[in-house]
Amino acid sequence: MTTAIADRGASTESPAGFVKALTLTDATMLVAGTMIGSGIFIVSADMGRLVGSPFWLLTVWVITGVMTLLGALAYGELAAMFPRAGGQYVFLRESLGPLMGFLYGWTLFLVIQTGTIAAVAVAFARFLGVLWPASAPTLYVWFPHHTFTTAGGTIDVGLSPQRLIALAVVWLLTWVNLRGIREGKLVQTTFTAAKAGALALLVILGLTVGRNATAVAANFGPGQFVGHTDVTGAFVLAFGAALVGSLFSSDSWNNVTFAAAEVHDPKRNLPLSLALGTGLVTVLYVLANVSYLTVLPLHGAADGATVLARGITHATEDRVGTAAAQVIFGASGEAVMAIAILVSTFGCINGLVLSGARVYYAMARDGLFFRRAGTLNARHVPAWGLVLQGVWASLLCLTGTYGQLLNYVIFASLTFYTFTTIGLFVLRAKRPDAERPYRTLGYPVLPALYILMAAGVAVILLIAAETRTQAISGLVLVLLGVPVYYMWRRVERGS
Repeated sequence: MTTAIADRGASTESPAGFVKALTLTDATMLVAGTMIGSGIFIVSADMGRLVGSPFWLLTVWVITGVMTLLGALAYGELAAMFPRAGGQYVFLRESLGPLMGFLYGWTLFLVIQTGTIAAVAVAFARFLGVLWPASAPTLYVWFPHHTFTTAGGTIDVGLSPQRLIALAVVWLLTWVNLRGIREGKLVQTTFTAAKAGALALLVILGLTVGRNATAVAANFGPGQFVGHTDVTGAFVLAFGAALVGSLFSSDSWNNVTFAAAEVHDPKRNLPLSLALGTGLVTVLYVLANVSYLTVLPLHGAADGATVLARGITHATEDRVGTAAAQVIFGASGEAVMAIAILVSTFGCINGLVLSGARVYYAMARDGLFFRRAGTLNARHVPAWGLVLQGVWASLLCLTGTYGQLLNYVIFASLTFYTFTTIGLFVLRAKRPDAERPYRTLGYPVLPALYILMAAGVAVILLIAAETRTQAISGLVLVLLGVPVYYMWRRVERGS
């Protein structure tokens, strides 16, 4: 079975198939663009509440950056070995077998990719509400609004102006990518350059114009930076929970591997784009948090009357970026930041839409997904995969379950990153003579360190009371794919 699937997958990249339109710059922008969404402007508030000091807040972001870079370096070798549509799915299939590959693709379609598309689309609509208040999240139309209570929180079912906007964005970008890879990459590269520039400008202005003496004294004064936190077991669990926010803000860097068949000189450009893209975003994220700490005190009061009084930990709706912009730009700061986040989320959605369909294409070519998803349209893109992805992401928008699903799959995502990197070691043993245009820097120490770090965070999520339910639920979600895999194989054999 494994050999048959590998043979079928190897034949998918024909000259008449995908168009190699992604340059090194485009691939790097795809890496950075799918990473930078709305998280960097929001998650530091909850992270600050969990870790309690500026030092530990920055430490979380640095560790996240190191983990991401180590993962990217390991994936670079795999991407250069298998520059095919599907990326991580292909890596898992080739190293650990078709079942593991399917479980990843199953989880990706069910929630990782589509759930992220839905969540970021709703974030886009939410920040559009700053400029256009009529897009209220609580105003439901067309059919009754129902609220259900689950272990992961409440689920609101209904159609609001906010969700209509989210649907419009999903389908606009699906349509753009149906027109071809060149159209998709134009949107991606343009919006990623714009949002990286906007984030860099926020950093520069925060460190200069927005520098606040009160915030600097509160965060970097004697005894304030490190704080008085005792590194106990409870703190380690809180630290692990804080990593969830930064890891998700830094996630999706692997998406460029999904579109490997469309990258010029992939054996060179894929490893380079992974390193350059993750490195760029890591630097921007750490500096953005230094900027926040220069503009706002970390600790604030929930009932604070001003932005400075609320600080980072009690920023309104956790919108730290908006609070910093209000200090820098005054009354217009909220609108300025809303525009920046609209640009950021729009580009992020496009990258996710573009890349995800390539995984479903590879699965379909292996007989493990709907057959039509394994075909290309006249513009050389997997149209059926794009449409199916859009339909499911739209349903997640309408049901409101995307937030809960993303929480459930944190553990599963880390698990797949871990297994994929383990696959690097497996392939070194199974195929020692295989062509490796790029060999992982620091092998075996650095990829082994990544495995330990990713697995360690996953274990913390299983232990911590705040995340245990979501971690177990994410694991169950993955395991549900096992019977689906065998049923799909049976159907394929019967046909």
